[in-house]
Amino acid sequence: MTDAAFKDIPELFEVDIGEALTARTESLVTFRELGPPDLCHVVKSTGRTGQRDLGSFHYISGVDASSSASLAAYINSLTYSLEDNLAWFSKGPTWKVRNGCYCCFNAFSRVDVRVDVKIPGGVNAYVVDLRGERHEATSEIWQETYMSALLRAILYSDDPSYWTDAYRKLDPITSSEGEVRFLQAAEALFMKGWQVGSDPEIQVATVVSNHLTAGILKYFGGSGRWQQAANLFEKLSAREPEVASLLARSYLGMNEEVKAVQIMSNAIKHTPRSYTLLHVQSDFLRSKGKADWALKLVKEAVNCAPSEFVTWEKLTELYIEMKDYESALLTLNSCPMFTYNGRDAHRPIPTSRVHLPFKRQISDILPERQKPEDDEADPALLRLPGPRLQGTWARAYALLTRLVSEIGWDELLKTRSAVFVMEEEYRMQKAQADIQNVALKQQLRREVDSTVIHEDGTVSRRSESATLTADDDASIKGVRGSGGSKASEPDGKVEEALSPSDSIPIIRVSTESDIERELAESGRVTPNGKDTDGPASVITSPIVERPLTAAANEEAESSSAALQEAFSFTNKRLCERWLDNLFMVLYEDLRVWTIFRAEVAHFKTQHVAYRKTGLEWEILGDLGVRLHHKEEAKEAYQRCIETSRYSQKPWTKLLEMYAEEGDITRTVQAAIRVAAYQHADFTEMTYPTLIARCFFKLGEIHGHAKISFTLLSMGLSEPILKIMDSYLQYGKTFKVEGYDF
Repeated sequence: MTDAAFKDIPELFEVDIGEALTARTESLVTFRELGPPDLCHVVKSTGRTGQRDLGSFHYISGVDASSSASLAAYINSLTYSLEDNLAWFSKGPTWKVRNGCYCCFNAFSRVDVRVDVKIPGGVNAYVVDLRGERHEATSEIWQETYMSALLRAILYSDDPSYWTDAYRKLDPITSSEGEVRFLQAAEALFMKGWQVGSDPEIQVATVVSNHLTAGILKYFGGSGRWQQAANLFEKLSAREPEVASLLARSYLGMNEEVKAVQIMSNAIKHTPRSYTLLHVQSDFLRSKGKADWALKLVKEAVNCAPSEFVTWEKLTELYIEMKDYESALLTLNSCPMFTYNGRDAHRPIPTSRVHLPFKRQISDILPERQKPEDDEADPALLRLPGPRLQGTWARAYALLTRLVSEIGWDELLKTRSAVFVMEEEYRMQKAQADIQNVALKQQLRREVDSTVIHEDGTVSRRSESATLTADDDASIKGVRGSGGSKASEPDGKVEEALSPSDSIPIIRVSTESDIERELAESGRVTPNGKDTDGPASVITSPIVERPLTAAANEEAESSSAALQEAFSFTNKRLCERWLDNLFMVLYEDLRVWTIFRAEVAHFKTQHVAYRKTGLEWEILGDLGVRLHHKEEAKEAYQRCIETSRYSQKPWTKLLEMYAEEGDITRTVQAAIRVAAYQHADFTEMTYPTLIARCFFKLGEIHGHAKISFTLLSMGLSEPILKIMDSYLQYGKTFKVEGYDF
């Protein structure tokens, strides 16, 4: 069975032949967006009688899916990847690919396009719908399938959540001709782009906010080649005015600001309620230091699309930038949150064998894949909820951590108390309301007991001295007719007290403004009928009843005005439950981070080495990134790569940091490790990848020649040098800025 495996291609062997295809057919109804990676299934046979055929499959992206011929060519190429017999005298069976099936999901029409290949024999292409029924593949279906495959390869090239075993990634576009075909297909399918869905932060996919536009912007924006995108959007803007926002963004990327401003000025007259256009304008104004002008546009964008998370997110960011932290917190509390559904994936099936070939020439610079015995982590670090946040929850948490990084935890709590009703305040307010209800019931009971109904039907009091005196200055506004001048009349009638409208008194909690207004009134009549003009008569407020609440630990000499302020909910809002949960997530992160930094400081003062496992250093590095402690996070990642842990993440994070700092040598060193990890995991694509984006960012400043010379000076082995040079070759082929110097 060893000879049945492919060379340098991962694959999973089935228990029963065809099981992977059946599982994919059953899972079609669960695919919501772009779909899972393509599936390539093959059946291998020796041709001998009594020898059982073997079925295997692997996942792949980047294959040209424009026609059945291109997919059949890929299956045919696998026949040259079978392991050869070790020697001419080997008695083992010779395995050959008998047939294969390539499956590619069409995200526009929500169908699965499949190509059956028989070797030798013919090619049969067909479409499987969500019910499992077969249909004929048309030219429109093939164009949509081609674009769907490209978008998956581009958008999910660096997505760690879009991963599975035996997943091979190839370059989606390798030549200028392929790029032209991509642009032509994008132009033809642009108006259908909303059908493929959008990012998790976008609730409703539109013509300008969907996976298709995101793929175009990522592909051309990552290499700084905005001219091609601008040419495409220029053609499309004649048909759809909203495309002007994408066109303006492309020109801004090209530093053509004057032209971008003209486009935005003309477009806002035709589509004044396009929030994407308003966002492009506000971003431009923010880059010019006009935050107050940008604020008006962002507020208008919220009014245009109040159900979209991105509009509220942009407003929150602007408030933070303007240091209006209370408004930022209130705006964050108003963000609409969406359920995160996750990426489309295949249903896992049992396998008889997993074949993941080890590339010796590349993986020699990497640690062993086997997990070291001491690579464990403290349970407190493993239980941190922050890394599990996805979609809008992760974006909202990023805003919250940005707030705490600017003003600190204590100030954030003060701001939170100033804008939101705290639980203790609500509980105390509710207790005061309960006390008022009890007092009102007792008052009404005494009033009824003191009422005399005469034979002629008239109603009067038992005696004037027994008149019930209602505290008109309390927070009870429902009892009015039983005190004051009414009580002073010997035979005064109190029909009002017993009328249906007053049988259920209205209770209203007094606010500080109500009390101040009542204090300002002159000639106040007290419940016993006496006039008071001076400060000797103090209004009885709910605060006076504080001994009845659980507040014994507070100072008795606290002023009444200060206590009343706690109950003033006029300018406060209720905090959303999800935001309250994010505060608890932030608290956990800060608690662990504070303990970690205190331990580091203690060990430094004691001149003792501070030791953690590789996994712990990686978690602490992620924690530092979440909390915007860049230098401490970089130090943690550097400590992680010094251990024997097999992990790509710390190298990836360091690569981003070094590229942002402009450090060519360290960027190249980190890129070599990241490339080795990627090729060990069968990622054989050059662009769009993180390494290519970092190289192109440095190339804009230093030129590609300097990066090439840095690679040559490191004395790399031939396979690794070839891989690293492929990124620069891509820049030369597509004329990325810096390729010629």
